[in-house]
Amino acid sequence: MYSTIKRILDIIFSLLMLPFILALILFVGIAIKAEDRGPIFYFSDRIGKDGKIFKMFKFRSMKVNAPDIRLEDGSTYNSDNDERVTKVGKLLRKTSIDEIPQAINILKGDMAFVGPRPDSAMWLNNYTEEERIILTVRPGITGYNQAINRNAVGTKEKLQNDIIYVNNMSLLFDLKILFMTVKSVFLSKNIYRDEVKKQEAMHM
Repeated sequence: MYSTIKRILDIIFSLLMLPFILALILFVGIAIKAEDRGPIFYFSDRIGKDGKIFKMFKFRSMKVNAPDIRLEDGSTYNSDNDERVTKVGKLLRKTSIDEIPQAINILKGDMAFVGPRPDSAMWLNNYTEEERIILTVRPGITGYNQAINRNAVGTKEKLQNDIIYVNNMSLLFDLKILFMTVKSVFLSKNIYRDEVKKQEAMHM
């Protein structure tokens, strides 16, 4: 019952967001094109429900053909002084506006508003048996880990929080995660992992 109600709500709210998304594509698209004339969208291969690989929509925040830099745990390198990120991209990331086009992925059935944040396709064969439980549900635009940590932790810590979410799913938990995510974005918390490391060093 929970899964059915959640899917219906996801579709309804995605449809309600469409006019806003189309307007956003116009304004953000103009800003992206004005800076470097590159493509508006970035399509990333991500792991979906049952291990299916899908193309995840994002507004492009990096320079065209920017190299894919990974940390030791397989997570994407991000920094407040990352030279790969465009000026427009920095604002898109800070506000999480770059993620909004994923409402299209929700309508396609690839994603949900709330769920484990989808990992890069390259990670599919690296899950442990315990971690593979997250593949039983649709990934989300936001999730429990995003709400409490955003980009502050590595892949393994993220996966443990994703497991907690899958084992405790409910509409009330989803609503709580949405409110926590809005608060995190509004306060611009934990946008970059190196930012968190600096804060930790200052308190040592």
